[in-house]
Amino acid sequence: MSKNAPEAISALEVTPSQDHGTPMSVKIRERILAARKRYHANDNIADFIQPGELDLLLDEVTEKMKGVLESMVIDTENDHNTQNTARRVAKMYLKEVFKGRYVEGPEITEFPNAEHLNELMIVGPITVRSACSHHLCPVIGKIWIGVLPNEHTNVIGLSKYARLAEWIMGRPQIQEEAVVQLADLIQRKTQPDGLAIVMEASHFCMGWRGVKDMDSKMINSVMRGVFLKDINLRREFLALIPRKA
Repeated sequence: MSKNAPEAISALEVTPSQDHGTPMSVKIRERILAARKRYHANDNIADFIQPGELDLLLDEVTEKMKGVLESMVIDTENDHNTQNTARRVAKMYLKEVFKGRYVEGPEITEFPNAEHLNELMIVGPITVRSACSHHLCPVIGKIWIGVLPNEHTNVIGLSKYARLAEWIMGRPQIQEEAVVQLADLIQRKTQPDGLAIVMEASHFCMGWRGVKDMDSKMINSVMRGVFLKDINLRREFLALIPRKA
């Protein structure tokens, strides 16, 4: 969520629409607007969803997906292959590929850096799956994370980096913004002297449509702290990443 807007009120205390006939999406949107927050495709809105409401939202999305299929002139009543497609697609979006929008972040146990570790640590490759917010086509790739801790850095388990990446990537977005969001999250949780992230991914909006080029990949990086200042450290991190051309 954007940190620029003021913390007006607790999200779940704000429910302007009490009409039982009001669509669930409208109720959730009203809470977000009342709290003066944004709800872009790559934002997490879990704070505005009460227990049980995600299933009601699933019902609403299912009905709207049925309308989409009907507008595409697909006979879902008599075509056995698409009779349950609307429900499957709605569930896929809300509870699987875009789950990172609708659920709270994973519980991450943090430990003090008791041994005062201060050497470069690299985690990866972590396989990540996302979708571009332009066409909702898959973005599939790998991430490498480099951390230079200090005596005050919180230490988290290696698998937790993968969980954080999965949560951030489980939203429609563009790759450049996704890597920045992940860097911001890891920075807040661990407070290292330096943080470096490299992501390499294939974009199906190129390979499945458009120019239909499946060989092209996008590579981008985020460097924080000493990785920005120390060129030798940056070179060491990049040299240790076992990327294949």
